[in-house]
Amino acid sequence: MERFDAVIIGGGPAGATAAILLASAGWSVAVVEQKAFPRRKVCGEYLSTTNWPLLTRLGIAEPFLELAGPPVTETAIFAGQRQYRSGLPSVGGHFGRALSREKLDLLLIERAAECGAQVFQPARCMRLTTQEDGFLATIESQKESFELAASVAISAHGSWEIGRLPTQRHERQPRPSDWLAFKAHFTNTNLPIGLMPLLSFADGYGGMVHCDDDRASLSCCIRRHRLETLPREHGDSAGDAVLQHILKTCPILRPVLDHAELDDSWLAAGAIQPGIRSRCQNGIFTIGNAAGEAHPVVAEGISMAMQSAWLLAERLKNHRDEVSEHSVMQRIDASYSAGWRRAFAPRIYAALAIAQWASRPNLVRAAHPLLATLPGLISWGARLSGKSCMVMTDRSTLLKDCYQA
Repeated sequence: MERFDAVIIGGGPAGATAAILLASAGWSVAVVEQKAFPRRKVCGEYLSTTNWPLLTRLGIAEPFLELAGPPVTETAIFAGQRQYRSGLPSVGGHFGRALSREKLDLLLIERAAECGAQVFQPARCMRLTTQEDGFLATIESQKESFELAASVAISAHGSWEIGRLPTQRHERQPRPSDWLAFKAHFTNTNLPIGLMPLLSFADGYGGMVHCDDDRASLSCCIRRHRLETLPREHGDSAGDAVLQHILKTCPILRPVLDHAELDDSWLAAGAIQPGIRSRCQNGIFTIGNAAGEAHPVVAEGISMAMQSAWLLAERLKNHRDEVSEHSVMQRIDASYSAGWRRAFAPRIYAALAIAQWASRPNLVRAAHPLLATLPGLISWGARLSGKSCMVMTDRSTLLKDCYQA
């Protein structure tokens, strides 16, 4: 049995970010990820401009720029036959960009390994129990079952994962109101370079953005009860049916996809779990969607995942020899929880309101005169959802240092 300073359950953007930061600070870190990378994942794939200081801090800013799609300088609302466009804010001269999860996740986990983290992949944490000196994790891989001991446990497994860990959700009966998520890549689209539109359609919402390899990513969420009523031609997937529904209720999108070709099959996942959860359960810290999740309508999921890992790691990293002290962990928990709420609760509430509005075309149509007269409201909504709000750690000078670098 090996012992580490920290065990991180999940090697996605949140888990890998925490691993890089803690390993760079001298911690011994184990990352347990159940999937082999690269792997596709339902995700909007956009990282807002607020992540540039963090990408620099992680040492991946240059490779990210080389791989990612073009700068996203505008957003828009596509509703019915109309579109309303407005500029997106830049921070430090940078705009947000999109990178497929196949490449982003691999870039981050390889960087974590370079920094000294030990990556167990593919492997699954089956049990996480509390001990006097920390935690004991029972791990199953394709070849063996083994145990890891750690002083600190961090859950970064997302919110969709059903399992037996204290921080994982339990299985429940499907509900008609559930939000189900879909994603696919397209080539040869007519989406203007630099534009990331919000798609409004009946009982759902979506978005498009240019990512890597000259592809555009289309991701969306739809209510379960609406999905179950959609007609399907013989051989059509659920994703195909959803796309036809979007094109029917949001026809402004048709010219964008006139000559587009599906680059890969549709992915589906859900039900998504938007909301705020505990940042520390049974002594286990949570980051990413395990801590809280915004509706994907605001395209802040990856940003919140990585930035929440940053908030926690900055509070942990200088207390490696003190994490066994209950009072120290209590202070870290209180500080992290307060910082997390300041940074992300407004995004989650804003995303909920925007999702409810965008999925009701009648409400969107009622706002047409206002949007036509004051397109700046769209930029204001982008800022409200976190597109220009810098996350401040306990060491606020870190942001300035990153920009100077």
